[in-house]
Amino acid sequence: MDKVRASAAEAVADIPDGASLAVGGFGLSGVPEAVIRALHEQGATGLEVVSNNCGVDGRGLGVLLAVGRIARVTGSYVGENKEFARQYLSGELEVELVPQGTLAERLCAGGAGIPAFYTPAGVGTQVARGGLPWRYAPDGSVAVASPPKEIRDFHGRPHVLEHGITTDFALVRAWRGDRHGNLVFRRAAANFNPLAAMAGRTTVAEVEELVEPGELSPDEVHLPGVFVQRIVALTPEQAADKQIEKRTVRP
Repeated sequence: MDKVRASAAEAVADIPDGASLAVGGFGLSGVPEAVIRALHEQGATGLEVVSNNCGVDGRGLGVLLAVGRIARVTGSYVGENKEFARQYLSGELEVELVPQGTLAERLCAGGAGIPAFYTPAGVGTQVARGGLPWRYAPDGSVAVASPPKEIRDFHGRPHVLEHGITTDFALVRAWRGDRHGNLVFRRAAANFNPLAAMAGRTTVAEVEELVEPGELSPDEVHLPGVFVQRIVALTPEQAADKQIEKRTVRP
């Protein structure tokens, strides 16, 4: 029952080339920086990532992207990463863009064992019709396009069929966690982290504060330990290393 690993390096040591990863975080909030950097050092390549966004240049998943370790991304927002845009437009990276709520629900469905569901999001757009560029050719033409999706009416309204997502591994960050893998997320970090953790067959969670079993009230647990296989306790320095994308102040 003790799921704590000695280091982030140990926790990600068996992630192979070509593995699929669900990664938590929203912008730079709640991003599992320590395990991402450990994976960078580990050297796995050809990774297929499912995450709301792909970090920024030099932070989050941008660390793996910069060295060409990511082959495919399923996400909903990519606007803050210039290297992401360059790789996508040059044909180096395959990208499946998904409406943000649909992406969240696809991860949740996969974690709950639901193979597919219908949603009105995307009806009447290329999300449903197909033809979105997943990969460009070097000459700028579309090498791989999204396929059309099944449409079905419910109560007189069309809905798009979307498939649940499961991945080989999940990398997430939590505020507090115990040795059994029960996790508590804080504020904006409670965004895609619980959903990514559910979708991964093997979930690695870095926690800012590790507590003993029984110290967390059942009422405050956001994600039960059944979804988590490995825990990495962050150092105080790692826990305090939190960045924001754009700092603004009042005049």
